Amino acid sequence: MKEKLYIIKIGGALIDNTELLDQFLDQFSEIGEKKILVHGGGKLATTLADKLGIEQKLVNGRRITDKDTLDIVSMVYAGSINKNIVAKLQAKNCDAIGFSGADGNIIEARKRIHPEIDFGFVGDIDKQSINENLLSKLIDLDLIPVFSAITHDKKGNLLNTNADTIASVIAQSLSDVYDVELLFCFDKEGVLENVEDPGSIIKRVSAEEFSVLKEAGKLHKGILPKLENALGAVKNNVNKVFLIKETELKNHIENHHGGTEICL
Repeated sequence: MKEKLYIIKIGGALIDNTELLDQFLDQFSEIGEKKILVHGGGKLATTLADKLGIEQKLVNGRRITDKDTLDIVSMVYAGSINKNIVAKLQAKNCDAIGFSGADGNIIEARKRIHPEIDFGFVGDIDKQSINENLLSKLIDLDLIPVFSAITHDKKGNLLNTNADTIASVIAQSLSDVYDVELLFCFDKEGVLENVEDPGSIIKRVSAEEFSVLKEAGKLHKGILPKLENALGAVKNNVNKVFLIKETELKNHIENHHGGTEICL
């Protein structure tokens, strides 16, 4: 029987709220099973770029990562945010260790190639990108890996990589070894049929239902990458995948109540 492993992803809205983040990390630290935390970036990188006069360019909601922007997100994501989360977890007797993908060659990405758009230093990954052997050894030492959204290409370049994708791909890689449950934690109750109505939660979303909701325009742009990565995980043998409200982590772990389950 495989050992349970939780892979939990948190986003920028939570990171930007010091009080809520601390409450979340209290709940995370109380999980008795093996666990990994993956975090996004929040507003700090954009704030710093504004202060430095570095223009931020977005195409269809995706950040163009030029060299100056890469320097900023590397400092903020892999530096300030990652190490502050690790320090907060250590204060809660949670033996966390922070990573970018370059550390131990733990996530090796490839620079995104697009026929029309130059995304700059943006990295794409798949299941083979993960150094599963090293990551499993760290987990077996009862260390709690905390991943930022920075990877590398093993050619000396750091790359900015979507944190939802990192969580999904790590879950896919480790599902051969562990009984993996992947949780995307964000500021909604789950997938909502009406984003303005917290009570319109959809309890289960399949690949077919996702296509119907997307076609009907019922999914706001922020939820799309989460759902796409959640479905990718389910299709690649991750045992359980949920989208849950970040304040409900403990309740979900103990009762499996609330949120949206993603299924085939």
